[in-house]
Amino acid sequence: MIHSFLLIGQSNMAGRGVLDEAPDIDTSRIKVLRNGRWQNMFRPVNFDRPFSGVCLAESFAYEYSKKYNVDVGLIPCADGGTKLEQWKEGSLLYDNAVFNAKLASRTSTIAGVLWHQGEGECEKEEWYLTYKERFEKFMASLRRDLDLYDVPFILGGLGDYLVNRIQNEELKNYIYINDALKRIAKENPMTGFASAKGLNCKDDNLHFNTASLYEFGKRYFEEFEKYVDKNKVFVEKPCEDDALRSEMELL
Repeated sequence: MIHSFLLIGQSNMAGRGVLDEAPDIDTSRIKVLRNGRWQNMFRPVNFDRPFSGVCLAESFAYEYSKKYNVDVGLIPCADGGTKLEQWKEGSLLYDNAVFNAKLASRTSTIAGVLWHQGEGECEKEEWYLTYKERFEKFMASLRRDLDLYDVPFILGGLGDYLVNRIQNEELKNYIYINDALKRIAKENPMTGFASAKGLNCKDDNLHFNTASLYEFGKRYFEEFEKYVDKNKVFVEKPCEDDALRSEMELL
C-alpha cells in the first residue's frame, strides 16, 4: 500500500537545495508520481525549473516510511514564484494538482497535503492582509474536490532570513504571512503549522538550503503526527487491473 502526499506551493516546496549536498537516506520506500505512475524516487522530486533541487518532502517521506513501514508516494505539483491567486479554484495550477491527486488516488491512499507558499504575497498590502481568507477558500475547495476532509494539511512558515534580501525589501512583510498561516492552522480542523524558525538559507536569502530543507521536512512530519488518528486504518485501494499493479512493481 502506498500512502501519498500532495506537494503544492511555490519554490521552497518544489525545493532549491543543492543536489550534491543531499543527505544519504534510504529512498527505497519513497515513490514519486510521474506520468500518472509511481516511480522510485530520484532527484529532483519536483522538477518545475531547470535549477530544481532537494526538497523538504524527501525527509518527510523518509520519516513517514520509517515510522509506519509503508511505501510513501509524493505527488509533486509545486511551481516556483507562484502567487496564491494562481492556486485558486479553477486555475491551471489548481486543476493540475486536483488531476494529479485523483490519478494518485487510483493507486494509493492520499494521507495528507504539504503546502509552502507566501513569499509571492509580500509585495502588496492587499495580498498579505487578505491571505488568510483567500487561503481558507482555496483549502476548502481542495478538500471538497478531493474528498480530503479527514487528512492533515500542513502549512510551512516563511524563513526569518527574508529580512536580509536587499533585492526585494517588501519581503520583510513575511511576518504577516506567518501570522496568517498560524491563525489558519489554529482555526481550521486538521490543519497544522510547521515553523521555519532558525532555519537557514542559500546565498540568495530566498530559498532554504539543503540542510534546512531536510530539517524542515522533519518538522512537517512532527506537525503531521499531531493530527493523525492512530486508530485510523488506511484501506488499500486496488489498482484498476492486476497487469498495471505488476507493471508498477517493476518500476
